[in-house]
Amino acid sequence: MDQSLSNYNTNKNLPSSNPDKRLLTATNPLTTTNPFTGVSNSPMNQLQQQPHQQQQQQPLMGPMTNSMAQQQPLMGPMTNSVAQQLLGMSPNSMYQQQPMVPRSNSLLNSMINPMHTPRQHEMMGPMHNPMMQQLNKGERNSIFSASDDNVIMKQVLDTHLPDGTDVDVKPLVHIVEQILKHATIHATVDVDSTSSVAHTDVGKLEGKSHQLSAHQTNAHQINAQQTSIVLIQLSHIIDKLACEMSFKCLSGADGHTTALALFHEVGNYHWDAKLALILAAFALNYGEFWLLAQIYSSNQLAKSMAILRQVPMIMEHSGPLKPKFDALNKLIHSVLELTRCIMQFKELPPMYVSTEVPAMARALQAVPAAVYWNVRGIIACAAQITSLSSMGHEYGISASEMQSWELSTLILKINHLHDFLKKQLEECHRVIGDRKELEFRNSFNQLFETIHIDNMKILKILLNSRDDPLPLFDGATKKRVGLEVLRKRNVLLLISGLDMSRDELSILEQIYSESRVQGSRIDSLYDVVWVPIVDPYVEYTEAMHMQFEEMRNNMPWYSVYHPSNIDRAVKKSIGDRWHFRSRPILVVLDPQGRELSPNALHMMWIWGSTAFPFTTAREEALWREETWRLELLVSGMDPTILDWVRDNKYIFLYGGDDLEWIRKFTRTARAMASAAGIPLEMAYVGKSKKRENVRKAIATINVEKLSYCWQDTTLIWFFWTRLESMLYSKIQLKRADDQDPIMLQIKKLLSYDKDGSWALLCKGSTILTNGHGTTMLQTPIDYDLWKEHIPNRGFDLSFKEYHDKLHVAANNCCRFEFPHAAGRIPEGMRCPECHRMMEKHIAFICCHDQTGLLEPY
Repeated sequence: MDQSLSNYNTNKNLPSSNPDKRLLTATNPLTTTNPFTGVSNSPMNQLQQQPHQQQQQQPLMGPMTNSMAQQQPLMGPMTNSVAQQLLGMSPNSMYQQQPMVPRSNSLLNSMINPMHTPRQHEMMGPMHNPMMQQLNKGERNSIFSASDDNVIMKQVLDTHLPDGTDVDVKPLVHIVEQILKHATIHATVDVDSTSSVAHTDVGKLEGKSHQLSAHQTNAHQINAQQTSIVLIQLSHIIDKLACEMSFKCLSGADGHTTALALFHEVGNYHWDAKLALILAAFALNYGEFWLLAQIYSSNQLAKSMAILRQVPMIMEHSGPLKPKFDALNKLIHSVLELTRCIMQFKELPPMYVSTEVPAMARALQAVPAAVYWNVRGIIACAAQITSLSSMGHEYGISASEMQSWELSTLILKINHLHDFLKKQLEECHRVIGDRKELEFRNSFNQLFETIHIDNMKILKILLNSRDDPLPLFDGATKKRVGLEVLRKRNVLLLISGLDMSRDELSILEQIYSESRVQGSRIDSLYDVVWVPIVDPYVEYTEAMHMQFEEMRNNMPWYSVYHPSNIDRAVKKSIGDRWHFRSRPILVVLDPQGRELSPNALHMMWIWGSTAFPFTTAREEALWREETWRLELLVSGMDPTILDWVRDNKYIFLYGGDDLEWIRKFTRTARAMASAAGIPLEMAYVGKSKKRENVRKAIATINVEKLSYCWQDTTLIWFFWTRLESMLYSKIQLKRADDQDPIMLQIKKLLSYDKDGSWALLCKGSTILTNGHGTTMLQTPIDYDLWKEHIPNRGFDLSFKEYHDKLHVAANNCCRFEFPHAAGRIPEGMRCPECHRMMEKHIAFICCHDQTGLLEPY
């Protein structure tokens, strides 16, 4: 075992490498910091290190006889460029351009800068096995004594002379993985219990091949052709490396010397190719050993070759050797894991992650060391098998403790490197994902500014990022369908979470069904598609999927078949462009995919299918036709109220959840109507929230027969949703501060709802006045004070003037609440009473029985 490896072991009783010691690089006369160790280099501290180094330079198996390590100039900083590291660059330029690893990065320092360890006789005790001593004579000629990775990596980088040769080694690595997967003692045991045909796994491969589809078969044929081309190019160098590795192991060369010899053979290749070629050379020898072990009992040729390799004797004593084989398997597993990780860095798209990304810079800085120590692990495995074949099982058993320590030390170091590179790779993937997402979000708006032949391109991006051939679910037929059913159709995208209420769905279904009943006039006008948005940062659970399927199966229109069809970048772009948060929106696209309305749900709530084609121009036209009347508030929701309108009766709409106020108001109002001799009806419309209180109020009104009220709480929800939609419609049209009577009165009603009780008085269709509960209650109480004006001014004007006087004197505040989930929140708003700009506050509200404004009942 060579010193550079042994010094990776940590011993608290021995001095470790001092981070303040300085070494001088050959390529940079200035003081620099080594990128692998974080150790600053200077001539003075190099001299100061010499006594300490001489003490530590006692080799494990004998005195130092080669002074190269003392004379060799040390390594300076390395490069952080993908093209310079993975794709190759000359060592000298690497020294001058590599950014330094921060000294605080203790993980990387601990991986690459091993600490000094005690001499072997202090750590392991004296060696008594003559074969071990004979094998390790080469260690006495090791060029290293104290493990200084600066020296190690300087020599490794001196062999790195890339000439631009670029090889796709992925097929080669795949073959190596298959070899090493089956080259184990466990596979040997399994093989012994099967037929001779199974020894080569031909039967398994043939069985699998019959199961492949035509597409898969073609893919495998293409991969086989690519692999053959790669092997034709690389077979010579792989054979050469395999021979060199075997020769060095048999001649007793230490691991570092062997590694340098192999690196010289592959000096013109990139770092990933170096590792893949050396790994393939090892797999060639290692796989041969285990192939003989697996088939020698059933194949005469293999039996004769196995005897020459002492395989039968080794297998007969496999029990005592099992710890060695287990350690080999663990090391091989670690080597493969690190190899895969290194390969993945080369596959990262350079347009999204460059060397300016800190994670990439840190990773590329560590790649040469990672490749070197992976090769050292490969050599250690090769040496173990070679020693078994050449010296027999006795040697393997007697040396197992020492060699197991060596393998464990390598496993530890390789795993440290893998953990570090894996974290950098994950960070690079995160950066790539973020940059791709940002790029998509920036280009998303351009999709709707570009002229398209039809709507297929936009719908595919929005609804089918996974290229599902049947991405939609037809609610009418309960079958999956393709996007073609929407080609050149007006499409309404109903975008919501999985918590869309039954009330919302019920009203939408009613409007949708009414449009279909009208047949040829509207049936062909538009299609609705539900776009379910699931938080990408929340795990999609089975309970969520059941909730999704229940909603999807109950909808009569199209739905996206699965929420995963909608990419995370699309979800965020929907939020950016259409201000979707969590409350449903209805985006309208014309047959060419152009956006007609960013949210037509407000129009749908207010006017239903009459608002088609749901364009902004249509929305403005509908508002121009409207007047402040009772039909605007109740629409066709309740025929009873519409009958009162046709009979030109006086009507009180009132709301709130204060039962005492409700009792007083209804009784005094009836007394006033009786005294004035007017026909009066009253209807309770609840509140926009506090649904449990509203249910209690409805029950009390019914029992005490206080007035008429809606028994279906869906109507109460819809009443307040329509009122709120009127405000949001104006906000979307940027008309929220218009001083027209409709907008002013809508604002007042929404504001009254926040403060408690309120009432609105109409005569037939005409709305006379509305106000807070205090003033609307006091006006009928004070009937005797203003009844004298009725003969001259009439009841309508007399009531309004007296109430308005009370209203001015009360000086009640106005306030509006805009939940974050609503998406569109105005920057400012004028008070509907005094017309001044209102103050803006941030409120946190919990009413315990609901989750936000206008909670569905």
